[in-house]
Amino acid sequence: MHGLRRRRRDLLVLTSLATAVLAASTASTAAAKPRPADPLQRQVEAIHDTGAVGVHAEVTSPGARHSAYAGTAAMNTRRPMPRDGRFRIGSATKTFTATVVLQLVGEGRMSLEDTVEQWLPGVVRGNGNDGSRITVRQLLQHTSGIPDVEPEIPALNSADGYRAERFRTYTPEELVGLAMRQKPSPGAGWSYSNTNYILAAMIIHKVTGRSWAREVKDRIIRPLGLRDTSTPGVFPSILGPHARGYAAFGTDTGIDVTKLNPSMAVGSGSIISTAHDLNQFYAALLGGRLLAPAQLDEMTTTMPALGVRYGLGLAEIPLPCGGSYFGHRGELLGYVTWAGATRDGARTAVVYVTSDGGQDTQQAMITLVGQELCRTRS
Repeated sequence: MHGLRRRRRDLLVLTSLATAVLAASTASTAAAKPRPADPLQRQVEAIHDTGAVGVHAEVTSPGARHSAYAGTAAMNTRRPMPRDGRFRIGSATKTFTATVVLQLVGEGRMSLEDTVEQWLPGVVRGNGNDGSRITVRQLLQHTSGIPDVEPEIPALNSADGYRAERFRTYTPEELVGLAMRQKPSPGAGWSYSNTNYILAAMIIHKVTGRSWAREVKDRIIRPLGLRDTSTPGVFPSILGPHARGYAAFGTDTGIDVTKLNPSMAVGSGSIISTAHDLNQFYAALLGGRLLAPAQLDEMTTTMPALGVRYGLGLAEIPLPCGGSYFGHRGELLGYVTWAGATRDGARTAVVYVTSDGGQDTQQAMITLVGQELCRTRS
């Protein structure tokens, strides 16, 4: 199924990060040759050359903001990529969800060591799945072993499935039930699963009595003034300026998948945002404006995860100039993003493309983020 291929590709991207970073480092030290005056524009054009329809990147540092664009807003047109265009950020949503959970932990309303069964009795059960043995920390860290629901969602797995079910509404309980058809991953290692964050969203609702979307809005979006960021619920369109998204579903031909009911990704991938808003979010998070020091330390304490390291809703990724940065990859049908920030949040970089993003595209995106976070811009 295409969903399984997408999941393997998501994991493959993580395993190839070290290779990509090494490539970025090699490129940055290669023999001098003529280059465009703007390094960011050069890298965005390199991403576009890998086959992406449209590309936008933004880099921020104290008192500075720099953007670059390449490609078009729609196939077979000359429409330019929209300035500050909105897009589905996919799994970068997980950082928002983890932040809300850690805020609740800091308020003493729940603990990372609470079990799923404690908050959601009977929800994780069957085929060897047992919520009484899984903690909230394991959900956020992807060490729960809970199966990924994505292969069970037709709209994400084939062109026919997309056409038939792109407007279908799922409840979180229904999504978890679909995931429970599968057996858990063996062992206690790292295993990426969107179901973990659907459950985290359900726990947020149970702890607060308010929806995941409302908590994200009131705790993150509104306080940070993220005017172009939203939790769309079941609404299938992207409002405001945006480029069209395309998916090929494992074929050589991409189709327009811009319209999608994102209810299958509550907590795990449904947020709509812009590169600028994402930069503001990661700068505030790593800069200590959203979490108390103890909770930020929990989030940024990482474990091995297929070639890199993963904390609670954040990946720790090597920099080509030494050290590391924190960020997250995101993808939800037609839009792929990489977002990253230095450890202190002083410098951030976000890039997104409006297509599936093959391996060459992924590596070029990783290279851009790594090199821009290493760069000192006046």
